[in-house]
Amino acid sequence: MNASAPPPTAAVKAQTLAEALPYIRRFHGKTIVVKYGGNAMTDLALQKSFAHDVVLLKLVGMNPVVVHGGGPQIEEMLKKLDIKSEFIQGMRVTDDATLDVVEMVLSALNKDIVTLINQAGGKAVGLTGQDGAMVRAKKMMLPDQQRPDHMLDIGKVGEIASIDPAVINALEAGGFIPVVAPIGVGKNGETFNINADLVAGKLAEVLKAEKLVLLTNTPGVLDKQGNLLTGLTPHGIDELVADGTLSGGMLPKIASALDAARSGVKSVHIIDGRVDHALLLEILTEEGVGTLICSK
Repeated sequence: MNASAPPPTAAVKAQTLAEALPYIRRFHGKTIVVKYGGNAMTDLALQKSFAHDVVLLKLVGMNPVVVHGGGPQIEEMLKKLDIKSEFIQGMRVTDDATLDVVEMVLSALNKDIVTLINQAGGKAVGLTGQDGAMVRAKKMMLPDQQRPDHMLDIGKVGEIASIDPAVINALEAGGFIPVVAPIGVGKNGETFNINADLVAGKLAEVLKAEKLVLLTNTPGVLDKQGNLLTGLTPHGIDELVADGTLSGGMLPKIASALDAARSGVKSVHIIDGRVDHALLLEILTEEGVGTLICSK
């Protein structure tokens, strides 16, 4: 809205509320898992917009669970400390020094997000996957695409072995909004850096979430001409990976979305976190925004 535009009339506000009511009723009491990342985390206005969206969802009876990343902030800190950053198949190679930075940055971001949600009128509680041994992890090894019989060691990066939702369930029952940093714990107490999209997807499966919403820095999944794709199926996704349309950081995001859809999450969406109130537009409107991932 520009500065000269008149404020919305009472009739417009009433119409907007009337349009949202069916979705409020449909999703009342349902869990919505949101992966929060990208520009939505770096722009102050979008940060506040996101916090208000999450609080509103809670106020109307939904149960939002936030899983946050921190890629741009981690990258910035690694550069300041002159620590080399490398990605393989969309995963950050994580040695001891990198893991220290990841933990430090995610801890600070987690507190910031909790503060924003609380300032917006919510009751947020910050967690990592280590709390209550919520996210059990094991070391991730990646297939070597040059040598099919070899595996690549990418350091202290974890894949999810299991998730215990007890802490999340207790917080939801108490009216709190969980905010989860994607750090997992191994069977011997070791710490693992886990891709936030994977944590969000697996958490949505375990919580039997109604929706998984992944905020990113694009309008959704785009074809090679930059057109938005939606209603993607496993076969269609395989074709997009094979022809190189999907690569890099989009690979774990797509894998997480597809696994969640196949595992019973009712709907999975990749949406543009740069759009003001993107979360509400996806959940409370007929059109929604971004890319819908289908299980078949």
